[in-house]
Amino acid sequence: MSHDLIPDLTTTDPAATSAVAVLPVGAFEQHGPHLPLGTDTLIACAITAAITEHHQVLALPPITFGCSHEHAAYPGTISISATTLAAIIADIGQSLTGQGMRGLIVVNAHGGNAVLTNVVQQANQPAGPLNVGLYPSREDWTEARTAAAITSSNHDDMHAGELETSILLASHPDYLRDGWAQTDHTATDRRHLTTLGISAYTTTGVIGYPSLATEAKGHAALDHLGCHAATLIDLLTMVRRT
Repeated sequence: MSHDLIPDLTTTDPAATSAVAVLPVGAFEQHGPHLPLGTDTLIACAITAAITEHHQVLALPPITFGCSHEHAAYPGTISISATTLAAIIADIGQSLTGQGMRGLIVVNAHGGNAVLTNVVQQANQPAGPLNVGLYPSREDWTEARTAAAITSSNHDDMHAGELETSILLASHPDYLRDGWAQTDHTATDRRHLTTLGISAYTTTGVIGYPSLATEAKGHAALDHLGCHAATLIDLLTMVRRT
């Protein structure tokens, strides 16, 4: 599997005229002492690469900044506003429409990019020439965990934990620092996280179980997500009826 962050396609490659484009959206925020600030971007790109392994799509370069305001207490975290992120997606969508594309998959790897749900909802109403989908959904992530034999849940293993560490072990192992197997942290009740920030619930920035991560789990999760994007691709390329 290719994990190049910038696709090496030329304008004459068949993928350049695919019906569906895939846009990885990440963030630049703390992921504890063992994962890089660009973790979410690396994961979004790994999922995009997995999709290209199973389907002919146009893989776009990533958006590397997101809405990471809840991580602002940690050095190195950089955010853009929800308005800016929405505008970038809208502009890219308009350009794809001009290229004759029928669908756009927004691969979001950062939960804080919640605005993308509204962006996709709005893009599809009223029906237009470009259908837009958000991937993976919460259910997709849950199914990917099951496929990878990951027993922790999306809620309990929410940041720099078993799933994210496993995906980096499989796709970008050189980015990991030593010590990831000793930074497990539990914080199951986080009801005021958007008010207080994540630092109110963890000193290291980790919430989850990185000690359980393996390369094999990462490969299994990515393969599942790559294969099961088929349903969304089919929906995006269907003829719309108004």
